[in-house]
Amino acid sequence: MKSDSAIEVRDASYTLPVIPLPGKVIFPGLNTPLNVVRETGVLAVKYALDTDRVVLLLNQKNKDTESPSMEDFHAVGTIADVVDSYDPGDDSIRIAVEGSSRGEVLKLVEDSGFFSAEVSVPAEDSSSSDDASSLMRKAIKLLERYVRISKQSSSEALVIVRKEVDPGKLADYIASLIIGSQSERLQQVLDTIDPIERIRLVNQFLDEELDILELDRKIDSKVRKSIEKTHKEFYLQEKMKEIQKELGRGDNPSEIEDLREQIEKADMSEEAKEKSEKELNRLQQMPPMSAEFGVIRTYLDWILSLPWDKRTTSKFDIQQAEEILNEDHYGLEKPKERILEYLAVMKLVDKVKGPILCFVGPPGVGKTSLGKSVARSTDRNFIRMSLGGVRDESEIRGHRRTYIGSMPGRIIQGICDAKSKNPLFLLDEVDKMGSDFRGDPASALLEVLDPEQNDTFRDHYLDTAFDLSEVMFITTANTKMSIPPPLLDRMEIIELAGYTEYEKSRIANQFLIPKQVESHGLRKDSVSFSDTSISEIINKYTREAGVRNLEREVTTVCRRVAKKIAVGNDKSEQFPVDSDNLTDYLGPEKFTRRKAEEHDEIGVATGMVYTQVGGDIIAIEATTMRGKGDLTLTGQLGDVMKESAQTALAYIQSRSKSLNLPDDYNFSDNSIHIHVPEGAVPKEGPSAGITIATAMISALTGKEVRSDIAMTGEITLRGRVLPIGGLKEKVLAAHRNNIGNVIIPEENDKDLSEIPEEIRGGLRFHKVDHMTQVLDLAFRKSNASGQVSSN
Repeated sequence: MKSDSAIEVRDASYTLPVIPLPGKVIFPGLNTPLNVVRETGVLAVKYALDTDRVVLLLNQKNKDTESPSMEDFHAVGTIADVVDSYDPGDDSIRIAVEGSSRGEVLKLVEDSGFFSAEVSVPAEDSSSSDDASSLMRKAIKLLERYVRISKQSSSEALVIVRKEVDPGKLADYIASLIIGSQSERLQQVLDTIDPIERIRLVNQFLDEELDILELDRKIDSKVRKSIEKTHKEFYLQEKMKEIQKELGRGDNPSEIEDLREQIEKADMSEEAKEKSEKELNRLQQMPPMSAEFGVIRTYLDWILSLPWDKRTTSKFDIQQAEEILNEDHYGLEKPKERILEYLAVMKLVDKVKGPILCFVGPPGVGKTSLGKSVARSTDRNFIRMSLGGVRDESEIRGHRRTYIGSMPGRIIQGICDAKSKNPLFLLDEVDKMGSDFRGDPASALLEVLDPEQNDTFRDHYLDTAFDLSEVMFITTANTKMSIPPPLLDRMEIIELAGYTEYEKSRIANQFLIPKQVESHGLRKDSVSFSDTSISEIINKYTREAGVRNLEREVTTVCRRVAKKIAVGNDKSEQFPVDSDNLTDYLGPEKFTRRKAEEHDEIGVATGMVYTQVGGDIIAIEATTMRGKGDLTLTGQLGDVMKESAQTALAYIQSRSKSLNLPDDYNFSDNSIHIHVPEGAVPKEGPSAGITIATAMISALTGKEVRSDIAMTGEITLRGRVLPIGGLKEKVLAAHRNNIGNVIIPEENDKDLSEIPEEIRGGLRFHKVDHMTQVLDLAFRKSNASGQVSSN
């Protein structure tokens, strides 16, 4: 074999027995014990012991080779003396060897069961030089640093190296200390014959080992700190648990497992389950004292409280539903009929998908209680959410979890409260929502109320889809005008008009009075209301389309009766309430019902209006005076009503001859003033057009307007009378004020069917389509005998 190193070979050569070393290198000058167990090595040792006790220690290229061949050895080994031996009698032999020099294999043979090598001892230049001294000093410094960091080598090693003057021996000694387990590097040092190159190579290995040690030390330091922190937290947590146990607040150790079990049993969607498990795994890795721990725990509590697969068994017994609606509400025949039709369709198709019902009507007419009755008739859980004053989109969709104190929107909160997936959800006062820089909640409701989209409703807080398609949504509003058109388009409007006086009287006798008598602890005969007293409460103490204030006044009477009974300590005493003693209970009259004019007057016409509290009548006054042709409008009129007045004036100016205005009347020299009383109340709408025109024509012609007639209708420049809305409420107002004649547009004839029969029977309806017909009816005509008559 030929050595890989450049060496200078002496003339003399030796033939020595070879002891194979699997992955081990022994340097010259070192005394090392060996346990020789392989047969080739044992035979080589015995041969050496029988001769001059000198052997060649050769490292194998592959330490795992059990029976090496001649090609399996390195070219440079160590010539060593066997200084001691011991035969334990188990076919192995233990020896102590001391390396004397390097030996380069010239020839390797196998004979008598072991290897023999012809070797030469390469010459090493051990003379000192500046280069060698510098490299040796560097090696010693690096070794000192290595010993300080690794703490593996003893201080004795440093004493030895400091005394060494031979660079080659110093390199061999340091190599055996720092890379004792790295066979290939040790062999590389052994192969390097030149001492200067050898010490330089060892310095390189020292630098690399120091870099590794530095990296290990940094990693160990970080790991140690992490472990110390973990141990500290564990210690504090365990201590906290013990303190909590002493205080009786011990945590359930299986809390995480309980949450995991709840997630499995919740039967939630795949997306929600995956997200819940992810959050639970995060929770498991967090210390309970962490702020994020509470955030995640709250999130899991919300998502687990949702009824993912819990629903009530809805029933659609139409007959029972009708009985419940009639039991809870008097009147409202058309809304009840529409609700029953809606429930019938749901029963046949067995699903909720369809239009969202919207109850529109004045306050106190029973919109909210009607929703409760629908829930009771279908056996659904009832949830009410008031939208009045809501301006933040997050109220509907929830807050994102990045915000402190975030929570789901009120839709998801309501579903959690309902504890079922298919409740009846009443969105109250949907017309009272606002919008500002925080968003538009009405736009957020578009998805909620759209049956084609709400099966994947995504709340910002949950950030996972929830199916709202089984929820039955009902909304309420006082007026349609305030509802955004896109939202209104998703709803089917059911209008609840105001109650008539007769209906209010029946509701008071059948519902309100018995309810308040019972809630005030009175006997049924403790207080009695006469029909006249109820009528006076309705007309003189309330002004509303519903019955909320009526119930409040009944409550006041019952409360004062209860006080009298409590003071007199006689529960059997009876207190009748009639028109004579009503003021003793309720005080003076709160409202004086606006009456129709008692006499025919010039420039005053009675109109009918619709307000949020029902219908009412107004007296529109007009007068003329010297001026510059101005039209003055007072009474806090809206833009549309002002335009109606201007349209009426234009019609009058264009028809001055046919209207029999005075020949000498000049519009440019006269001004007209129109006033609608109760100036503090805003007034709007086009339906007062014919009333304004009638009042102005009366003022201009001097003709008196009949006091027993009220009118409503929009006017055009050509004098046509156009249809209006809210006819039922307006007619009820005329009936309440004992007006027997009503002028309505011809096209509103179809709306008369909505007016109760008892009201229609007491009124005379005049249907018109042009202003000339209105004037023929509004002005009285004199007959041949000079008496005044009406058309």
